[in-house]
Amino acid sequence: MLKKCKMNKQEVIKGIETGNIDAGDIAFPNFIDDIILKMSQMGLIDTFDNVLEDKRCDKNSTIPLNIIVTLSATAKMKIMTSLTDISFAITDADTLAQPGWNIYDIDRGLENGLISDGSIRGLLNHYKPQDFINFYNDYSKQAREELNHTPNIHILDCSKIEVNLDNENYENSSVINDDGDLKRGYKIASLRGLLDCSGVMEQIEIGTMKTHDLTLSKEILLNSPALKSGDILIEDRGFISRKMLNYLKTERKVDTYIPVKKNMNIYKEAIKLALENEKDISQWYNHPNKKRKSQVIATVKNVGMFWQSDNPEEDVELNACVVYDIKEDEYFVFVSTDLTITGRQIVKTYELRPEIEEDFRQLKDFWKIEDFKSTKFKHIVFHIVMVLIGYLFYQFFKNTEEGSEYANKTLPVIIKKYVPKEKPKKVIIYAGKYFGIFGFSEFLEIHASCSKKVRKKLKKVLDMI
Repeated sequence: MLKKCKMNKQEVIKGIETGNIDAGDIAFPNFIDDIILKMSQMGLIDTFDNVLEDKRCDKNSTIPLNIIVTLSATAKMKIMTSLTDISFAITDADTLAQPGWNIYDIDRGLENGLISDGSIRGLLNHYKPQDFINFYNDYSKQAREELNHTPNIHILDCSKIEVNLDNENYENSSVINDDGDLKRGYKIASLRGLLDCSGVMEQIEIGTMKTHDLTLSKEILLNSPALKSGDILIEDRGFISRKMLNYLKTERKVDTYIPVKKNMNIYKEAIKLALENEKDISQWYNHPNKKRKSQVIATVKNVGMFWQSDNPEEDVELNACVVYDIKEDEYFVFVSTDLTITGRQIVKTYELRPEIEEDFRQLKDFWKIEDFKSTKFKHIVFHIVMVLIGYLFYQFFKNTEEGSEYANKTLPVIIKKYVPKEKPKKVIIYAGKYFGIFGFSEFLEIHASCSKKVRKKLKKVLDMI
């Protein structure tokens, strides 16, 4: 049974003196714990209680959900993918002391992990998969409001979440043919807002891999509170919809930036107009991205008539940027509903989009978002959401004064080069429903005063040093 473990040094000392201790650990500085400590100081841990309904029975709800959520997210940030790792996710003494709590399972010993798979799975049984998705969206919204983070540039994307192709037991998974490769799994739609030093996942939806990008993202596009009047939305070709583009511009007052497909009439006509306006390609402007040295661009205005919906009279006007790759002899066309900008501004804005692709590469390669320990859909969604909560913390941290030095660095690089702050070594002892944090010399004095039997029990802690 799970118990809340509160910080109470005096009770732990009594436990040590009588030999009634459950576990011990050495506290050591950790970059992830620094992030969690900062989130706690900013009040973002308490925010969990405002957005996640506690559906547990009264007798099982003695542990605040924010404890379980915080430790779960911390475990994901440390690539602890097993549920049994959650209770030891935080190891820094200062971080543990800030909220003054931890959790453990009184029926288990340290050798088995202080928290069982069954304990967390029992908690998850009270929720539906959509509950966790809604929780993430509500939490992201409230946390951004509390921090006054209001991005006006957003990137919409869908990413595949793969599982074992041969395992048909993955609930709600589907199989697709992806350019000749069969893949099984799910798909996550995400709206990413750009901040000064990073970007945050503002809203998500999760469906099967077969779900069309636009279908999965429809709720986000129609109703996301993150999209405000005057904002910019960057999309890829998977979201092409004249009807949705019209709606975003007329109803939500959001300008869309999107590349068009080569088989579309607007693609052909925009290139034709660009060549008519400036026949000499050498007179076109250089691509604003200096890495694209072989590409030049041209602005073409008022091309909306070449991409019509079923109700052409409702179609909003479009401007385009035509990109020509001289080396590859290939054209690309990007359109925008913002008629006040040039082609250079259109393509420069669209160039922000690869950031979200890099996000998901990191989430898959380093954060192990696809490392599932269960084939049940609600457990899969819980894992994804906890990873994203951890990633949200990391992005928020980079926008603080303390975290600004890491603005352009990935978490794997930071952890590899992280030099912990000089802190005195401390010992954490768990006894009953309490834990205590002791200075190393203080712990040695207590150890010396104990009986031989108790000292033998404490030896496991000393051996860790």
